[in-house]
Amino acid sequence: MAEAPSVGETCYLDGWHRPLLCHRLALTDAPERPELAVMVAPAVSETDEEPLYLLAGGPGQAASDLAPLLQALEPVNRQRDIVMVDRRGSGRSGAFRCDIDEQLSISLEEFAQGLAGCYLARPEFADSLSSRQTVDDLEMVRRALGHERVALWGGSWGTRTALLYQQWYPESLSELVLDAVAPIETKVFLTAQAAEKALRKLERDCSRDPACARLGDWREQLDQLLAEWDSGAAHPIPDPLTGQPAAKPMARWELANGIRAMLYDPVAAAQLPFAVTQASRGNFAPLAGLSGAFIHAADSMAMGLTFSVACAEELNRITAAEVAADSRDSFLGTAFYDLFRRGCDEWPVREKPYREPAPRDHPVLLISGEADPITPPRYAEEALDYLEDKQHLVVAGGGHINSRRGCIPRLIADFLAEPSSKLDVSCIDSIRRPPFMAAEFGPDLGAVGEMKPGEGAQ
Repeated sequence: MAEAPSVGETCYLDGWHRPLLCHRLALTDAPERPELAVMVAPAVSETDEEPLYLLAGGPGQAASDLAPLLQALEPVNRQRDIVMVDRRGSGRSGAFRCDIDEQLSISLEEFAQGLAGCYLARPEFADSLSSRQTVDDLEMVRRALGHERVALWGGSWGTRTALLYQQWYPESLSELVLDAVAPIETKVFLTAQAAEKALRKLERDCSRDPACARLGDWREQLDQLLAEWDSGAAHPIPDPLTGQPAAKPMARWELANGIRAMLYDPVAAAQLPFAVTQASRGNFAPLAGLSGAFIHAADSMAMGLTFSVACAEELNRITAAEVAADSRDSFLGTAFYDLFRRGCDEWPVREKPYREPAPRDHPVLLISGEADPITPPRYAEEALDYLEDKQHLVVAGGGHINSRRGCIPRLIADFLAEPSSKLDVSCIDSIRRPPFMAAEFGPDLGAVGEMKPGEGAQ
């Protein structure tokens, strides 16, 4: 249950230039009486349009971290309030952190030990967190703010939350925009094959780019590098912030997951071939900079919340045979799964399974990146047959989350304005990968200009 929200106070979030209205919604169904942080970007014009709620990913990311997305969604914000709710255990709603996500060169055992201590400090709270709770809280916020119906934008794990909201509160929903789709029945933590396909796509696009092609066979060099880590001949990698030599080599699981994370962002992916080439020559600084950027980006995740949801709703339904099949012939292997499997050994929350989804007829806009290393387009194409009214945008060469790229913001606004109309998606063809890094100071722009039509990476 929830009490009436506090009167909205003017506040600001990093990444957004206009004032917001911030509320604190007191929850009465927990001993700690937590509060939900609710942030509203008021519509520029007063209209009767349903508000758009932004649902963050992770699980463990705070919706307030999505404030920079408001820039892309300004056309939507002209007519609609945009609402961000930090789910329990994230952001301004009592972030459940474990203070181990900033450590570099940590073994899986050290990581698991840190998680164990974090869990034992708050076992009841850890077991209480779930997607069902989050969706129920969103429904309470909708009622408390007096919204008759809402539209939802979800990114990554936020798409799972949005799809569950659609199942449990269909009468409260108008439209859905789902970017990087994690369907309810899809086991998205089996990510090795998706990451491998994204890397191979990068390899093909590099081979078609004159500047990148001159780097040579960087994929073979990457495989050799990972083989050296497998054999115990790991190289010391400098600290990405100070440039000083690390006290011990980065763990293999960290290196592999760092490479996977680079594939999320086309800008980082465009630098990966050069970084690998330099590492093969003994210069690990570029690779350290890239991997460090993503390791420290984990600061935005509330690790306790992440494991409460992942262990109860995702890891418990993955079999050893599925892990073996997914990891086979991939650069990632079991590195991502092992992180969560070992962590969940120390995070004994109850299983919280989902029911099979029922048909729904809300208009849905699906957005996928062709080179997404965790939620590839096939998830949206093969696992959402129960959605009766959907359109799917696929960004060629796109990574994870594409709502801010090219003409996608305009298409989102067009969809929300007229959800029953077929979108003209021809503008997506103009969205291209960023130029590949070819030297210490960036891309070879002259080589980019040499590309013939149709040869450039898309």
